[in-house]
Amino acid sequence: MKIAVVGATGMVGEVMLKVLEERNFPITELLVVASERSVGKELSFKGKTYKVIGLQDAVAAKPDIAIFSAGGGTSLEWAPKFAEAGITVIDNSSAWRMDPTKKLVVPEINANELTKEDKIIANPNCSTIQLVMALAPLHKQYKMKRVIVSTYQSISGTGVKAVKQLENELAGVEGEMAYPYPINQNALPHCDVFEENGYTKEEMKLAREPQKILGDKSFAISATAVRIPTSGGHSESVNVQFESDFTLADVRRILNETPGVVIQDNPDTNTYPMPIYAHDKDDVFVGRIRRDESQPNTINMWIVADNLRKGAATNAVQIAEYLLENKLV
Repeated sequence: MKIAVVGATGMVGEVMLKVLEERNFPITELLVVASERSVGKELSFKGKTYKVIGLQDAVAAKPDIAIFSAGGGTSLEWAPKFAEAGITVIDNSSAWRMDPTKKLVVPEINANELTKEDKIIANPNCSTIQLVMALAPLHKQYKMKRVIVSTYQSISGTGVKAVKQLENELAGVEGEMAYPYPINQNALPHCDVFEENGYTKEEMKLAREPQKILGDKSFAISATAVRIPTSGGHSESVNVQFESDFTLADVRRILNETPGVVIQDNPDTNTYPMPIYAHDKDDVFVGRIRRDESQPNTINMWIVADNLRKGAATNAVQIAEYLLENKLV
């Protein structure tokens, strides 16, 4: 397979290369692609050095698959150009996620919807992916009515600039700010930009994307997204009301049998998911599973995952693997 990684010099792009290497994706030719200012830079993959090329050269080289993580503006402009050249694009930005003509895919849940005709495939938001990984099997069994989610999101979700801001603050150095306030020893209830309804764009992604992935608008989601000074891994406090009742033993069994989900849930030994444990792992970790005693048929959970891996790079590579295995490229 001839593969292009677009946005290869960014945080997610670097992890994409790492994941492709780890999973031994069958690459016959690799193109590392970035904006004009990065052209000519050198990146390493499987012990070999690759020179960064520009987007126009990447289209001309006609890779089989192009995995994008270069921001929404770049995706809106360039993904159609790649698609027109017959290249299948897996896009990690928010550009195409809610486009009704594009599939929004978490492979464990809805990869079977993909066809050869899907030339631009959207990778969901990082917080959405870990949320639906835990919710999908429970929805199938008990049917969700309402979900309330509060996120505790890593600065790595913002990018290199935010990581640098925290490093500068810890070192007592003045520097460029990714956020309107200090992030060290702080929590900002402000992920992405505010929309007219008072919610942030991130919160609305969490409200809308799961309905599209699960192909079901019968349940509602309300979200509050918060940025905290952790350098990797998103955490979510999730409250789910179902139409039918459950036993906690059955909930644990269902989640335990779900590929890609790991239960860490033993209060006696202080075992629960934490970003520090999820770091560099592809699984979604679920713990603090308990009945909501204030509401019938309702459960509380704590969900943690590495936002740069399953939340972004790994999910995109898994889509590519599915396309290859099912001869869709």
